[in-house]
Amino acid sequence: MEIGILGLPQSGKSTLFEIMTGLNSRDRHGERFVHGVSPVPDERFDRLVEIYRPAKISPAQVPFVDVNASGERAWDAVRRNMGHVDGFIHVIDGFTTGDVQDIAAQYRKLTDDLILADMLMVENRLERMGKAPKKAMGSLEALQAVLLPGIHDQLGKGGVIRELAFTEDEMKALKNFAFWTIRPELVVLNVGEETPPDMGEVRKALPPRTTVVDISCRMEMEIMGLREEDRRDFLVSLGVSEPAYEKIIRQAFLLLGRISYFTVGEDEVKAWVVPGGVRAPQAAGVIHGDFERGFIKAEVVGYEAFMACNGSMSRVRASGKMRLEGRDYIVRDGDIMTFRFNV
Repeated sequence: MEIGILGLPQSGKSTLFEIMTGLNSRDRHGERFVHGVSPVPDERFDRLVEIYRPAKISPAQVPFVDVNASGERAWDAVRRNMGHVDGFIHVIDGFTTGDVQDIAAQYRKLTDDLILADMLMVENRLERMGKAPKKAMGSLEALQAVLLPGIHDQLGKGGVIRELAFTEDEMKALKNFAFWTIRPELVVLNVGEETPPDMGEVRKALPPRTTVVDISCRMEMEIMGLREEDRRDFLVSLGVSEPAYEKIIRQAFLLLGRISYFTVGEDEVKAWVVPGGVRAPQAAGVIHGDFERGFIKAEVVGYEAFMACNGSMSRVRASGKMRLEGRDYIVRDGDIMTFRFNV
């Protein structure tokens, strides 16, 4: 799981990367691609830490990658080295101008590059398929042959692939292409403090269902430089409960369809990251492969039910709120879990 940060030059993407990860990618000379991680802000996790006061804490994390490529070959470097990422943060300059149409034009400029890259992949594949005998096609290639013309039409109209609907089997058939515009995207508008744009109008100017978050990277850097106590006071004076970058990290986490479940104890409180819809044995396997292979049952209590028992596991058990779940149980976000296994 990794999220790439893309944006036109001077959009503030490297500043956003530094705010979220604490790494200044611009100072890492010679490194075109810098990887960093951000803990996911989660009040539930913080409360569990307060209750257990463990020797070790391990919050959920989101990995990010920033690109320092520049010059004529910059886009080629991005295509070669960021093809593995699961989603994107698309940073747009909203501080140089608050004009909505200019913001929309910046969005289209990078998006059109991504669309062109996808279209070239589709055309190359269709050309190769056209030269191969149909009898030689396997089931995967046959499904691709059905899907690719429609994808080509969508890209030709300036649309992105993620706007199309695919079945699970169709998504598997398209996976090897590593299309850029099929991946989820979060748009981050880096705004100025004096003339911020109308976010409602910005959302109207961008494609439907685009998730947009605004942030002033300059202000967030100033907040990061404050002592923790001064930081809280400053946020209160602004009438906000948290820095904007924390909202972006959470949105990025949700962007990839991830959830977290917790394991708790005096030795460690940890948030384990799993895909939404995962079943208990596979969730156990994130901890260790033996847990999945020898899975028997999972002891489960939801976070809210746990807190309704005053954060006491003994009260959870006494009240009958501890559930014993089997192999078909679908893990819910915020579950507190203990696995029974035998190998």
